[in-house]
Amino acid sequence: MKEILLIEDDISIAELQRDYLEINDFRVHIQHTGDGGLQHALKGNYDLIILDIMLPGLNGFEICKQIRAVKNIPILLVSAKKEDIDKIRGLGLGADDYITKPFSPSELVARVKAHLARYERLAGSQTKRNTIFVHGISIDKSARKVHISGEEVPFTTKEFDLLVFFVMHPNQVLNKEQLYESIWGMESAADVATVTVHIRKLREKIERDPAHPKFLETVWGAGYRFNV
Repeated sequence: MKEILLIEDDISIAELQRDYLEINDFRVHIQHTGDGGLQHALKGNYDLIILDIMLPGLNGFEICKQIRAVKNIPILLVSAKKEDIDKIRGLGLGADDYITKPFSPSELVARVKAHLARYERLAGSQTKRNTIFVHGISIDKSARKVHISGEEVPFTTKEFDLLVFFVMHPNQVLNKEQLYESIWGMESAADVATVTVHIRKLREKIERDPAHPKFLETVWGAGYRFNV
């Protein structure tokens, strides 16, 4: 049974959402405060998190940011605000979806099922023969080879590592500092500007139109996101 953490300060709304999810064979754990929700999210082993933005204590944006820094699970943001800037901010912090109140419980259940299914497909493709398949790209992590549309394309060591890192963190916004530390660490005398160069080279190899990328997207003021 899938485990869901529901962080919602409105008790009646939380209980309604829980009832609908449990009818659909999910086990739901409820937290009503931002601090308590974050603590349980980081310590618990959940399959998906439903996170309200307006909470006592920490708000949903900050919670989402901290969860996404250490966990790769679906996060659905919920808000009464309809402004695009809030949606953009939430998705930019790594949320997988943004639902505006009021919404039907059946819509919530449908979105939960869809995101869980997508994550399971990604996990399956990443473990099968240690090969990742995405957007017509085949990445053999053992042989360190990349095939695009069936043809092998040469990648440098860092280009390959960077591509794998993006694919293993789908739909997450990763800033230059995170990428530099994860791929180059302390071994390089270069600076974060080298990330920009490698992003450009990656796009030249995996995008049909590198000037207008669809897969490896720039999130202005935040970093880069590999869309899946």
